[in-house]
Amino acid sequence: MIRIRRIYDDVHPRDRAVLAQVRDILRTQFPGLPEETVAALPDQLRNPLAAQFRTILFAADDGQGTVRGFALLRHAADLRFCYLDFISAVRGGTGGGVGGALYQQVRAEARALDCVGIFMESLPDDPALSPDPDTRRQNAARLRFYERFGVRPLANTAYETPLRPGDSNPPYLLFDDLGLDRPLPRATARAIVRAILERRYAGVCPPEYVQRVVASISDDPVRLREPRYTRKEEVPVEAPARPIALVVNEGHAIHHVKERGYVEAPVRISAILRSLDASGLFQRLPAARYPESAITAVHDPAYVRYLKRVCQGLAAADSVYPYVFPIRNAARPPRDLAIQAGYYCIDTFTPLNGNAFAAARGAVDCALTAADRVLAGAWLAYALVRPPGHHAERRAFGGFCYFNSAAVAAHALAAHGPVAVLDVDYHHGNGQQDIFWTRDDVFTVSIHGNPAFAYPYFSGFRDERGSGSGAGCNLNLPLPEHVDGSRYLRELRQALGAVREFAPRFLVVALGLDPARADPTGTWSLERADFRANGEAIGALGLPTLVVQEGGYRTRTLGGHARAFFTGLWHGAHAARAAVP
Repeated sequence: MIRIRRIYDDVHPRDRAVLAQVRDILRTQFPGLPEETVAALPDQLRNPLAAQFRTILFAADDGQGTVRGFALLRHAADLRFCYLDFISAVRGGTGGGVGGALYQQVRAEARALDCVGIFMESLPDDPALSPDPDTRRQNAARLRFYERFGVRPLANTAYETPLRPGDSNPPYLLFDDLGLDRPLPRATARAIVRAILERRYAGVCPPEYVQRVVASISDDPVRLREPRYTRKEEVPVEAPARPIALVVNEGHAIHHVKERGYVEAPVRISAILRSLDASGLFQRLPAARYPESAITAVHDPAYVRYLKRVCQGLAAADSVYPYVFPIRNAARPPRDLAIQAGYYCIDTFTPLNGNAFAAARGAVDCALTAADRVLAGAWLAYALVRPPGHHAERRAFGGFCYFNSAAVAAHALAAHGPVAVLDVDYHHGNGQQDIFWTRDDVFTVSIHGNPAFAYPYFSGFRDERGSGSGAGCNLNLPLPEHVDGSRYLRELRQALGAVREFAPRFLVVALGLDPARADPTGTWSLERADFRANGEAIGALGLPTLVVQEGGYRTRTLGGHARAFFTGLWHGAHAARAAVP
């Protein structure tokens, strides 16, 4: 399995290891590249203003840490274009689709940055410019690859003029309009070509050479060479804006507790999906399967084994509720598995049944799949799952929750940089607080009903701030019984200020829609416009964001509130990204 993710810097050991492999590929695949160019890559990632380009690196690995290819993109925000500096697979690895997957990722990034297009260089397939037949065949193969995406050389310009007369294989300048079929104005092209020659080749191209090449661009709009390797109808046309990656727990309905009053029902997912499908903001993706070790990384292995064993021994329609809580002598558990539930549960209304483990495991897979999309460079991803997870602690279930999907995803993301988990459910996110209580790489924030009157009652107080290395890395904002949208937004802005101060690389949002008016599990009165405002405020952080579905039980309004939240989140995120220099 090939996984693509964005590398932001070399701060974390895992990213340093990836960068070292990328630099080795550069040395191998581009042997004429000066060593100082290879060595400069980490500094270029850390310094977004280096050479007036922001450097964006995508690495494709095999899921085990071995890099199979990479793409290095330069973004010039002032002229709204991207320049693809390098794209390469490891030697012998080009046939596995790595190059195509990387280029698709590059295109998605350029579209999301609202660029006029991507420019890149490729060696010529013209015998007059490339006299050696073997070299020319390799050049033609590369041009054929790009032409599949609608990318072609600029026509009728002097860009391929050799710096030294008589040199062979001077590069074409290629242009990708990102499938938007927009003309490239001459003035725009001239400014971009000048920027490429002066910034990318600073100190190499003499001023008179730059001026000659720029002046040779005479067509308005600029013409591209006619296709040589593909038919026009074979070129993919893609949407201009990056959608929200959506991963749905398709098997959630196997977990259906039909007892009266059990509001965590399958209809919740369909109610949300109906509204989201009409928004046009989402791209649906299938969930991948992840090892059980991803769950035991945050949950006690003995607890996970117990859930698995007891659920496998129950019929789908049978539910076991804990009714004995042996706090006095935990060293001598009863033999009966059903009675043992009291060791691991925090309430009397969250049952175990034949499908609870499988459904919760599927929710974790969805959250991790969405997290991998964020690692690949997605700005926004949404794991639409049930059962929820934010009440599941390291060794306890409750509140309809069995595995803490948001915490599992946050732990996976934390291997690549600090993470903030923002819980906006009506009820306290006791699960994340418990799991990350002593860690300083994950900052947990929860806005919730005061535990004096709201479940889970025993946690969520303001003075709970973490301990050990995690001291100060937990923030609780308990609110009174009656809260409207304006009061909630004030508290949310306080929470977001704390997140900014922590300066995470990634944000995980535990999304509860139960702060809504008339939700059967809450007492607050947020309306659709409030959810949109909240989403926009969160998106304005400009962080790569994973949203994991938690509560929300009034199905009549659930879909509209979800759509409002994500509309605000999308607009807030894109406005924040557009403001980045």
